[in-house]
Amino acid sequence: MEVEISVEAEKKRLNSWVALTVVLLSVLMGLGKLKDDNIVQARQLLKADAADGWSEYQSKKIKQHLSEAGLRQARMLALANPAAAASLAPQQRELQQDVARYQREGELLRAKAEGKERGLEALNARHDLFDVSDAALSIAVACAAVAALSANLLPLFTAWAFGAAGALFWLAGFAGWGLRADWLVGLLG
Repeated sequence: MEVEISVEAEKKRLNSWVALTVVLLSVLMGLGKLKDDNIVQARQLLKADAADGWSEYQSKKIKQHLSEAGLRQARMLALANPAAAASLAPQQRELQQDVARYQREGELLRAKAEGKERGLEALNARHDLFDVSDAALSIAVACAAVAALSANLLPLFTAWAFGAAGALFWLAGFAGWGLRADWLVGLLG
C-alpha cells in the first residue's frame, strides 16, 4: 500500500511540474506571438515604404536624365545655329539647375530608401528570433506532454532545456539583442 501511495504521489508531483512547465511555455508562446505579429506588420509597412522610396528615387533619376538630354539638345542647337545660342542660354541654365536639383533630391531619396531597407533587415532579424523561440517552445511543450504520458523525468528535463533555449530567443526578440540565429534559420529555411 505504501509503495502505491508513493508512486501515486511521485506521479502527481511530476504532473504538477509538467503542468507548470506547459503553462509557463504557453504564456511565453502567446506573448511572443503577439510581439511577432506586430513585427510582421511593421515589416510590411517598412517594405512598402522602401518600395515607394525606390520608386520615387527612380522617378527623380528619370527626370534628371530627361533634363540632361534636353540640355544636350540645347547645346547641340546652339552649336548648330550660333545665332540662336543667346536665346537658348536661359533654357540651358534652367536645365542645368534642374539636373543639379534632381541629382541632390535623388541622392536624398536613395539614402532614405537604403535606411528603410536597413530597418527592414533589423526587423527581419527580430522576426527570426521569435520564429526560433516559437519552434523551441513548441518542442518543449511536446516533450512535457511526453513526460506526463510516460511518467518519466528525462522528457521533462528535455522540455526544460528546449524551454530555456526558447526563452533565451524570446528575450532576445523582445529586447532587440543582437543574438543571431542565421545558421539555424538557414538550416530550417
